[in-house]
This record gives sequence, C-alpha cells and structure tokens, in this order.
Amino acid sequence: MSDSLDRLYRAVLAARTADPASSRTARLLRAGRGKMAKKLAEEAVEVVIDAMNGHTDAVVCESADSLYNLVVLWVASGVHPQDVWTERAASGHCREASEGGPRRFTAAQGRRARSQPGP
Repeated sequence: MSDSLDRLYRAVLAARTADPASSRTARLLRAGRGKMAKKLAEEAVEVVIDAMNGHTDAVVCESADSLYNLVVLWVASGVHPQDVWTERAASGHCREASEGGPRRFTAAQGRRARSQPGP
C-alpha cells in the first residue's frame, strides 16, 4: 500500500505546477489548506456513513477519495508519506491499533506542531 501512496504523492507533487484549468489537483492545491481539509473531512464522513449503512462498494470508492484528499493535504503541509510510516513505527501505532489502545503524541509530533506555520 505504501507504494501506491508514494506514487499518488509523486503525482500530486507534479500537479503543483499544472494548469488549474485542466487539473483538479492543481485547483485544489491553489485553493488552500482550509479547502483541502474540508474536502478530506467530507470524504471521511462519507466513508463512515457508507460503512454504517453496509455499503461496501461505496466505502471503497469514498476511501479512495479520502486517501487522495489526504495526500493533497500532506503535500500542501510539507508532509511526506515516509514521515507518517516512520511515526507509526516509532510510536507503536501499529501495535496500539490492533489492541485498541490510546493515541499518544510523541515529542517529535509536538515539536512539528509548534514549528508548522498556520493556515
């Protein structure tokens, strides 16, 4: 899966210089992080609603849209997919996810959050 997200990430990076008249991704990148975050939130809610209603095909479709919008937001925020995989490995998220444990913030996350510019 990380290969697929890496390819998507590279495609979104390439779209930063594309013509917004012909590229949905270029338009979204130019719209700003607020618009990107709104799109991601909308898609995530659709995944939840479709999952609750047992619409598996729709969950797949909306999940693909959610991943796309997440990657666009990563690009706009200066986050690389490897940053996410590294964080998951370092903070034990993989183990916690399977155990239903609490979400912890690492010291690195706190430093990044404080050093990131606002929207």
